[in-house]
Parts: sequence; C-alpha cells; structure tokens
Amino acid sequence: MNLQNEHQHAVLIGAGIMSATLAIFLKELEPGITIDIYERLPAVAAESSDGWNNAGTGHSAFCELNYTPEKEDGSIDISKALKIASSFEVSKQFWSSLVQQNKLSDPASFIHTVPHMSFVWGKENTAYLKKRHETLTRYTLFREMKYSEDNTLLAQWMPLVMQGRDAAEQHAATRMEIGTDINFGALTEAMLKYLDHQEGVNIYTRHEVKDLEKQKDGKWKVTVEDFLMEEKRKLLADFVFIGAGGGTLPLLERSDIEEARGYGGFPISGQWLRCTNEAVIAQHEAKVYGKASVGAPPMSVPHLDTRVIDGKKELLFGPFAGFSTKFLKNGSYFDLPLSIEIDNIFPMLSAGWHNLPLTKYLVQQVTQSDKDRLEALQEYYPEADGKDWELAIAGQRVQVIKKDKDGKGILEFGTELVNAADGTLAALLGASPGASTAVSIMLDVLKNCFAENMQSEKWQSTLKNLIPSYGQSLIENDALAAGQRQRSKELLEL
Repeated sequence: MNLQNEHQHAVLIGAGIMSATLAIFLKELEPGITIDIYERLPAVAAESSDGWNNAGTGHSAFCELNYTPEKEDGSIDISKALKIASSFEVSKQFWSSLVQQNKLSDPASFIHTVPHMSFVWGKENTAYLKKRHETLTRYTLFREMKYSEDNTLLAQWMPLVMQGRDAAEQHAATRMEIGTDINFGALTEAMLKYLDHQEGVNIYTRHEVKDLEKQKDGKWKVTVEDFLMEEKRKLLADFVFIGAGGGTLPLLERSDIEEARGYGGFPISGQWLRCTNEAVIAQHEAKVYGKASVGAPPMSVPHLDTRVIDGKKELLFGPFAGFSTKFLKNGSYFDLPLSIEIDNIFPMLSAGWHNLPLTKYLVQQVTQSDKDRLEALQEYYPEADGKDWELAIAGQRVQVIKKDKDGKGILEFGTELVNAADGTLAALLGASPGASTAVSIMLDVLKNCFAENMQSEKWQSTLKNLIPSYGQSLIENDALAAGQRQRSKELLEL
C-alpha cells in the first residue's frame, strides 16, 4: 500500500495493550474513524505486553506492599491502593463488556483466578501487615481480604512458602481469593484480532515509525519504515498516540512538543527464576508478594508467582533487576545515550545523584551469582532446589525521569501520560501498573485529547455501555463496586 499521500484520522505506535485498548475505544466512539497501528516487531504484543515479559498480576493492590507505605506517624497510606484497585475494576468491566458483545471470546485464554497474597515475617513487618489489613478492609474493594498469623492455615494457603520454616518465628499473610493472573499478550492479541476485522483499521507489523513532524495545519506527518519492502513512507494523521513502551521516549523527543521538554528515561531490565519441576509447580497456587529490599525499585518486589501462559501453569520467582542501556528487550544499546538531549541532561544527572541507593542496588543485582539468586528464592521457598529452576529474561522497563518545580530531576515509578496542548498527540511513559490500568489510562488520553467529544451525549452513552460504572466512584459506592465486581466475575468466568 502506498502511504505517500494517505491521511488517517489516528496513528497508534506500538501494538501492545495500550494501543489495542485505545483503538477499541476510538472505534466504538467513532465507528467511521480510520486507524493505523504500527509495530516494529514481526508480531503484535511481543514486547512489554508479552506473557513472559510482563508480571502478569492483575495489579489490584491486593498484594503489592509498595502501594501501601507506612507513614512516619505509623498509619498506612492506602490512597494509591484504592486508586489502582478501582482502576483494575474498570479494566475488568471493559473486558467483560467486550466478552458480552462477542468482541472477545474465551476469557480463559487470558484471565484466571489466582489468589493474591502478601507474606511477611518478624514482629515489625507483622505489625505493619496487620495495620494494612485493618485499614484496607474498611473499603468494599478490599473487604474480602483475609489475614492470618496461624502457621497451620498459612501452610494450607502456601505450602511451598511455609515448608521448612522456623515455627517459633512470627509469620503473617493476607489473602484475596478473587485475585487474578492475566496474560496481557494473549489479551492484546485477541483485541487486535477483533480490530483487524473492522473497516478502517490497519495493523502493520515490521513497520517502525522513524519520525514525527507537526504540520502548519495541525496534522502530523508520520515517517514509517517498512522493513519488508526496505523503504520509508509518509502519511498524515490528525492524532498520534505513542504507546511503544521503552520506544516511546525517543519518538516523544522527535515530536518536539513543548510538553516533552525535560523528560528522560532510566532503563531497568528484569530476570526471572522459572521452575522446571512440574511436581513443584503443582503445589503452589497463589501470587505471594513480599517486601522490596531497601533501595529496590517497586518493579523488583519479590514474588513467588503462579502464572498461566499459553494455557500452561508456570511458577516464577523474581524479578531480579539488572541494567542495560536498551529501552526495549529487542532494542539497541544506543537507546539510552541517544535519548540524552540538552533539555533533559540535567534532570537525568540530578535524578541519578538523588537515587544513589537504586544505583547501588542495581550494581548488586547485576553482579549476582546463581547462588545469590537461589538464596533470594529460599527466603520465600526455603526448600527450593536450584536444579528445579532456570534463569529466564523478562521485559525491559524504562522508568520516567522528569523535572520537578525547581528544574531538578526526579525518578518516577509508575506511568506518566504526556500530551500536546492541542490534543493532537499523546504519549505514555513508564511501567507498572500500566497494563492492569490500561483502560483508565486510555480514558485519560480521551479526556486530554478529545475533551469536547467527551462531553457529547453520544460518547458518554457509549462509554457507559462499555464501562457501566463510568463517571461514578467505585471507592465510595459500596453497592456499585460489589455489583460490578459480580458482573465481571460472571462474564469473565472467574
């Protein structure tokens, strides 16, 4: 297809969960819209959304202790946990509606019920976990959470974790039976398969967007390289979304929008220990999260994790962090140095200086031996045998660096949405809990970039059809939260 003079309403860069979600929203809201989705790899969902590259936890703040920090006065800050739990319920509503409308089939291909647990030991950590449980269960979103310090019950919940432990030591865990495991790669593939059959939607693999240039009329000239034809082509777009994971920052810089000034990225790679012993895998049925080491990034919270990938039950432990100058698992070692520009070099240096514990932690992780990794595993599975585990490479994450009000650099853990003032371009930076909250993030893209349309009766009605709780708080409205959770349970066959 010759794109030289082609004009599309929307160009979405990166064929992952974010672009798939946004494309469905746009197509539902404006059925006549034309959308191009470009992916540099030979297959969709092969980078951050891939099952082996993604943590796979339906991030609902049930088990992730980094979302509920203890404040100086001893109280537990659950504000982030409430927001994430609410956002995940919104995601489930959206997926449920797609199943209900036969736009997605077989929910078991991408989502399964796997209990979410937090596990700690020692007097101080046990006191923290108990306070966390008491604070969270005041809200309907967390009311089903169980808490126990009974070693016998804990052994029933997580036999591998409790085998070989000192009975005299204090242990505690929380458990949410309704936790989920999600293969975001499979979900993305299913969404894009539906989109591929919609008129006006084109999905191109082995195509890389190389440049973005704003035109005088407000449109974007998009330069695309076709790897198969070995040629570059150009097209015009009214709206561009950059959802290319670690590849977003370089393209955002090329867009030259004012709002992108000062942003930088710090790449952190990941590794898993993957269990190869089917008998061991069969004994564990939970996602058991612990507390992160001092100085560790949130994405490195240790967990012994039941996964279902491509229909097969797996058991992983990790992730172990590492450092690479690549922004993508399939990227270039020049990604980091080429991302440094005049307007972000000071924030990046400043963020590095103010995050020396993280640097020390990464050095320790990079220099770990097999013995070190096995010892880390044995903190959560005391009787683990190194012969039952192999090292597997996880995905690459680029943490956001941005300027604070004083112009210094701060390192952000999470996702950051950047959009042009005129709403013609949006870009998503950062990492966890991105995939699980993709629906809420893409709703923010719509609010920021299509503000006038979002006020229309047509768009409001369509959004409420896709997300029954749209415009209402799941945190404050107990009946709504419970009702929508039950609907999602039934439609997603959980």
